[in-house]
Amino acid sequence: MKQITVREAEAGQRLLKLLSRCLKEAPDSFLHKMLRKKNITLNHKKADGSERVQAGDEIRIFLSDETYEKFAGAPKERETPYPVTELDILYEDEHILLVNKPAGMLTQKAKPSDVSLNEYVLGYLQQSGQWSESAGGVRPSVCNRLDRNTSGIVICGKSVAGLQKMAELLRSRELHKYYQCLVKGQISESRRIRGFLWKDPQTNKVEILPQERKGAAPIETAYRPLRVFADSTLLEVRLITGRSHQIRAHLASEGHPIIGDYKYGLPGVNEAYRKRYGLCSQLLHACRLELPVLEAPFEALSGRCFEAELPEPMKTIIRGKEEQPHVNLEYERTSGIRPGGDDQPHQ
Repeated sequence: MKQITVREAEAGQRLLKLLSRCLKEAPDSFLHKMLRKKNITLNHKKADGSERVQAGDEIRIFLSDETYEKFAGAPKERETPYPVTELDILYEDEHILLVNKPAGMLTQKAKPSDVSLNEYVLGYLQQSGQWSESAGGVRPSVCNRLDRNTSGIVICGKSVAGLQKMAELLRSRELHKYYQCLVKGQISESRRIRGFLWKDPQTNKVEILPQERKGAAPIETAYRPLRVFADSTLLEVRLITGRSHQIRAHLASEGHPIIGDYKYGLPGVNEAYRKRYGLCSQLLHACRLELPVLEAPFEALSGRCFEAELPEPMKTIIRGKEEQPHVNLEYERTSGIRPGGDDQPHQ
């Protein structure tokens, strides 16, 4: 007989899913049969596999050692080492990790040979003794994506509960994400813009359409100017929908491409900034994350706001702009595009 005690990081998932991790070579039909025959019990009681397990729950598996080892699979000879780098961690608890990702780093792998933030997070948790691949159980992961050359806050889930709750908040849009970017041209008022985004999978580039088309997704983006310079504007942007390349393409479609954006920006403008500042990535930064009121076990996150400081290249360029004549439009945070604000949407 084998006994498994559910750990905090594993809580919240269905019993059958946890069993399939422990007995990864066993088909679901076998697990269902063992549950029906009470060869697998939950807290000394019969279970059907649909129960959501909690920390401290006891799972008993009444199989011979030979059968258990057959379905558990051969143990790994050694722990797979994940890469380690210095992470700018903004917040961490047993369920959630918030990281300020630098520009130039992938959030998730695009191909098997890539090394991304996801691998660095696993390396950090592995090195700090918080997670072990060989122990099985839940695999921590990033919950939201930023483009390679976009910096800022990325949410990572460390437990089943954390992964599920962050996915729920992102899906329901209860979690508000704010960005800052430097765009070409002067923008003097707040706007909320809509359109339809169509992505070409061959080129990994999107197109913004004024009307619906088959395969296009509706999008909505809100922004307000923070500083207006002679030839550019520092914007705060809130993603109301979250689609691939949405901010970059949506602003470019309005005639205000992000400076340094080599996919949707203006080559001449980007080249000028490259020569003057060595800029090689778009000036777009996920600067703020606002969470709604949350219940246990997320009370430490309830109603909180997290901010990530602008990266040095962006601060350097903005400081240079401030020496030029400009208009100051530093509004209070309660104005403009805050949730429930009075700004009128524009088509």
